[in-house]
Amino acid sequence: MDEEKHFLELGPNPVRFEPVSKISNVFFDDANKQVFAVRSGGAMGVVVKGPDVKTSSNFRMEDKGDVISIKFSPDQKILAIQRCQKSVEFANFSDDIDALEYSQSCKGKTTKVLGFIWTAINEVVFVTDHGIELYQVSPEKRTLKSLKTYNVPVNWFVYQPEITLLLLSSGTLGNMLHPFQFRPGSVYRLAKFEVDLPIIPKPPKLCLLERDVALATIYMKTCIIVLRHQSRGPGNTGAEIVIYTFQKDTPPRKTDILKLDMSGRFAVNVIDNLVLVHHQASKTSMIFDIRLPCESDGYFKYHRPFTSPYPIKPFKLKVPTVPSHSMSELAEVECELYSPNWIVFQPNIVIDAKLGCMWYVQIQLEPLVDRIADKCLLIDFLLLRKTSKDVILKVCRKGILPENQLSLVDLARIFDKLNHVYKAYAESEAARQRVQGIVIDQSDMYTHVFSVFEESSDISYKLVVAVLIEYIRSLTQHQIPVQHYLYELLINTLVHHRCFYQLHQFLQYHILSDSKPLACLMLSLQSLYPPSHQLALDMLKRLGTANEEIIEVLLSKQQVVSALKFIRSTGDMDNISARKFLEAAMNTDNPAIYYAVFKCFEQRNIRLRGSAAFAKGEHCENFVSYFENLFGSRSSLSNYCGLT
Repeated sequence: MDEEKHFLELGPNPVRFEPVSKISNVFFDDANKQVFAVRSGGAMGVVVKGPDVKTSSNFRMEDKGDVISIKFSPDQKILAIQRCQKSVEFANFSDDIDALEYSQSCKGKTTKVLGFIWTAINEVVFVTDHGIELYQVSPEKRTLKSLKTYNVPVNWFVYQPEITLLLLSSGTLGNMLHPFQFRPGSVYRLAKFEVDLPIIPKPPKLCLLERDVALATIYMKTCIIVLRHQSRGPGNTGAEIVIYTFQKDTPPRKTDILKLDMSGRFAVNVIDNLVLVHHQASKTSMIFDIRLPCESDGYFKYHRPFTSPYPIKPFKLKVPTVPSHSMSELAEVECELYSPNWIVFQPNIVIDAKLGCMWYVQIQLEPLVDRIADKCLLIDFLLLRKTSKDVILKVCRKGILPENQLSLVDLARIFDKLNHVYKAYAESEAARQRVQGIVIDQSDMYTHVFSVFEESSDISYKLVVAVLIEYIRSLTQHQIPVQHYLYELLINTLVHHRCFYQLHQFLQYHILSDSKPLACLMLSLQSLYPPSHQLALDMLKRLGTANEEIIEVLLSKQQVVSALKFIRSTGDMDNISARKFLEAAMNTDNPAIYYAVFKCFEQRNIRLRGSAAFAKGEHCENFVSYFENLFGSRSSLSNYCGLT
């Protein structure tokens, strides 16, 4: 298959460890993400592989029997080892294991320890067949102190370390679940609830198993994922996954059902709020996103896979050649995907203990671009992902190219989806925290999408205009101020193709929002389209905050009388500089204009100071002399002012 179409793959650098053998056992701690390879009970060495150097180590310990479970405390300073069903051993650890171990037995003569979990740096919980026991570990004293005990018959348990949530199974069928939440020094018992079962065997027996239940956080909500295997029969449509969502102050409620339409062995990962379901028999995986539109009966939401089942990308493992003359010689071996030896842990871990590999499952979003025909649905999906920005921009870019061109209706819907998220993100800091996924702003679209208009000569200018207008419409509808560079791109396109009438309509009917930069751009087009000058002035007047710009534009066009009329209409006549306007009138070389402007300021002087003379501070002596040279003595005031 085409490698580029694999949307799931195993991380390129798996954690390698010694495989399971007659002398070596392998254990995994999903809280610290550490793999323990224990040889001969530890006497021949324990090799710990973690996510980094700090969580990796090598040491030996005395062989005191087969190891059932082994885990470090969160700070890596205490090692806990379970070798029997009655107690757990502890050893302090600093670079190497302390030879002096200390032990804690569970309570009750008939009680058995099913497992243990570290809930805090110095706190550990024993899960027994009779309930849970919370202990505080004192490494200095090498003792444990009992903090809390809860009595519940237990079949099995699952634990989510990120949210310190423990789930106990009880009852004959195993479907009565008891949640416990841990905080340092305390434990909270949450409301128990019952999981629905498709059939109840006769006689009743344990039918909800640990392997069919997982805890995960999906879209910031704590969820219980339950795999339901359907009974065989003509009405069987295959297995399904039921999601129970924790509610505030009430028991978890069944909210979502994922239809698998297959039967057999499944495993689940939860990555980036997506539920990944791996099916061993078909060697394929499915993606479910519970946020996407789906069917509902008013009680539950029913989800189908986002895309058709598809296999994980093939993986080749480098192994030493046998026999080899050099230790550096490696051969590539194709790994068996969906192996019966695979064990899956949350959120994205796959372990093959017989192969000696631990992978992190990764989602590749780009291959989905060509696999999902409904691009609007694809955008819905991508907007919810954490690393999808480049892919979203690629979808938009491809959607306006002739060979992949989307309809304007679809493009409009996509723009609305992008701007809806952008608006929510921009509104407040609280919204920034609530909005999940990716934000695409105007700069992103201009740089990575609309830049294709200049790069491709195959795109019709009519399409360019239509796409830009649609994007501007969407911004305006979402009350997002349109950046000037988008207007500039649109107007330059219209001018380049001499679509002046269309440009005039866009401005006249306010399809392009008024702004100072847009008005300035229109003024610069006067030589190509003379009416753009008046359109710009009208726009500046509508803004109501561009009086100075209007005056400068009129003066630059030597329309001094018009500038004075405009100032008088604003009521700001008493505050302007006479010198500035007299100089502009002089530069027109038109005596009639100069006379009108000069007399206008003389009238202002009389109104303000009772005299036609200019104040010394105005430095208008040269302009008075210029007036007298043109018209003679200024002693007799004419009633003519040319500004009526």
